[in-house]
Amino acid sequence: MIEDQNTRPFLLTETERDALEGLAQVPLVEALFGRRSRRFYLGANIPDGPLQYASRHEPVPLTELERLLVLLAAGGRTGWHNSIIRHDRYAPHLSNYSGGAGGRTFISAAGFHTSEIFFTDDSGTYFFETRDFALSPEKTGGQPDIGELLSAHRGRIRQISPKRIHLPRREPYMEGHNTWVANAPASLLVFPVGDLAQHTLLNICFYAQNGFSIYDDIHHCRIPGIDRFADLVDIENPYPLTFLDQYSISELSAELATSTYAGQLMLQAMGLGGWAFDGIDRLTILGASGDPEVPGLGFRYDQDARWALPNPTGLPGVFEAFCPPTFPDMYAALDALCERKFGPGGPFHPDTPGPWKDSPQVRSAAQLHDPRFRECVALQAQYMFDTFGKFPATVPSILILMYLQAHHLDLEFYDKLFQPGAYLKTHAEHFEKWHK
Repeated sequence: MIEDQNTRPFLLTETERDALEGLAQVPLVEALFGRRSRRFYLGANIPDGPLQYASRHEPVPLTELERLLVLLAAGGRTGWHNSIIRHDRYAPHLSNYSGGAGGRTFISAAGFHTSEIFFTDDSGTYFFETRDFALSPEKTGGQPDIGELLSAHRGRIRQISPKRIHLPRREPYMEGHNTWVANAPASLLVFPVGDLAQHTLLNICFYAQNGFSIYDDIHHCRIPGIDRFADLVDIENPYPLTFLDQYSISELSAELATSTYAGQLMLQAMGLGGWAFDGIDRLTILGASGDPEVPGLGFRYDQDARWALPNPTGLPGVFEAFCPPTFPDMYAALDALCERKFGPGGPFHPDTPGPWKDSPQVRSAAQLHDPRFRECVALQAQYMFDTFGKFPATVPSILILMYLQAHHLDLEFYDKLFQPGAYLKTHAEHFEKWHK
């Protein structure tokens, strides 16, 4: 559990209150159409080429408020999602696909929400857990109050290291075009990490709920024992196992990408520099680079002759995939998944608050996954693990894709080398509004 040491009210200075009021007035279209990657930060240096320039200033770190606003945008819990409300196949029951009950700042397929946020800056490396925590009921109706959101989310931050993540400024640790700027001093580096094992398990549930099964298209065989469930799923026209894996990784990639995109829109509104990108090696960040001098987040990972790359499965006690070794087998992983869905705080538990006038009645209208349904799902998942040595079978158990960096811009660089309009009014006024 995350300690509650930071749940005290977020006390704002007069300057910060004024800045927040101004932030609320920035038009979405201005942030949307003014969205650009603005990489040149205070203290940066481009030593050569047509944009050669050395900053005259020292780097300036983000304030606590600035940092928390970026985190809120990239992974904040904003209330309850509205659920998927109807499907012919099992009407009048409520569709029971979702993994979590929360509405967040970014999209997630069917409300699966299988990702969490990590971030690093000069003060250390942190876990920002927002996936399943509940806002107080009085904070879920209407437009969320940003002060309440700041106070609630501050307590979701856990430091996991007192140091910034070490990333050597060379390939293969990061793309060559990022070595001068990525993870720079005074910058904030935010990155969502997804549980692709859980996401894939949710998709097998989704398939089974809609009458679909899978087969092993790599070994060209039907999953042993699936015949017993011919009344639940179509075993004559199954989906390829590789399609399931690719479908799941595509869906989760969208979740990770829109998380960082939402964060980048906040950068425009606040007048911060930075950009969303994918140019840092994923295994390096997670801790599977193979270099003991570059431990990354320190995730557990395994290697197998059947796999081209190591397979990270989680950081014990912090973020762990719904598969072995977190659980003894996929049957136990499915039990944990059902507890997340149907247990206290889950999207289909009657005591979980929600957006409806009669939320207990709506949430309890979803069908539970009965023992036979669970057996059908777990049989297919366990086959994948037993046959390929990991779950999912052909893609990583943990997925990391996109990064968001936030920093303070050196406007002099843009004034000297760019035409007018290289940055927004929010950037021009940032220090006056946020730091006076």
